[in-house]
Amino acid sequence: MIRSMTAFARSEAEVEGGSGAVQLIWELRAVNHRYREIQTRLPDEFRALEPELRQRFAACVARGKVEAMLTVREQGEGGAFEVDWPRAEALIRVCAELLARGGDAVRPASVAELLRHPGMLREPQRGDTALQEGALELLDQALAQLLDARAREGAQLTEVIGQRVEAAQEAVRLLAGRREAINRLVRERLQARLASLPQPADPGRLEQELVYVAQRSDIDEELDRLTTHLAEVQRLLTAAEPVGRRLDFLMQELNREANTIASKAADTATSNTAVELKVWIEQMREQVQNVE
Repeated sequence: MIRSMTAFARSEAEVEGGSGAVQLIWELRAVNHRYREIQTRLPDEFRALEPELRQRFAACVARGKVEAMLTVREQGEGGAFEVDWPRAEALIRVCAELLARGGDAVRPASVAELLRHPGMLREPQRGDTALQEGALELLDQALAQLLDARAREGAQLTEVIGQRVEAAQEAVRLLAGRREAINRLVRERLQARLASLPQPADPGRLEQELVYVAQRSDIDEELDRLTTHLAEVQRLLTAAEPVGRRLDFLMQELNREANTIASKAADTATSNTAVELKVWIEQMREQVQNVE
């Protein structure tokens, strides 16, 4: 069963770390892309997880662009910031000495001004082992959701593409059934043209012309290749491995054969059927762009 490249997944949980409980939230967004591209947005204290994250994505995502964002929210009151008390005490001593030396010429610093001093406030460090392990476990849950969503949409794609394959196969059968009628029509047209000539045509020359025209209008090879390619598309729809690139290549080949048949069409019915075939192939190609 094929899988789609587009999906969304979200998982969240409260995880207990060394600095207290925090809420971890993973959001995964997957969209179409020719190759595999993984983009991560992590808090600074979780940057060390990035190589492990990429390995986990590579193990289950063959193609598509995936954006992975981890959000960390503090739980409970306080704890959002920590004061660097040694730095604060040193700064207070400096301020007191300046006041003592400058007297009225120096304005006392406010608490807000002291807190704005670089390095005075810092966010609590949350990148401890417990939180990192919790983030990875939660990521696995989000990845499972992402793969399930891709599989569900892939099932719909399989049905849609399968219907187009059957319609294209029916068009190929109609074209194959018209080959004798086309050859007869070509012969009649050529004979009518030769009969309108003022001089009777040489029978040998007539046969040569018939062979030449028959070769130009013959579509047996194109029909054989179409039949083979469509059968391969059907097989790939039930394959376990990612098949998006192979399906994309087959769409190009199918379109090339259909164009050749349309250019060789000797009558309106064949031309109309060839156009209809091209429509089915184009509809398949549009859907294949979503396949992993």
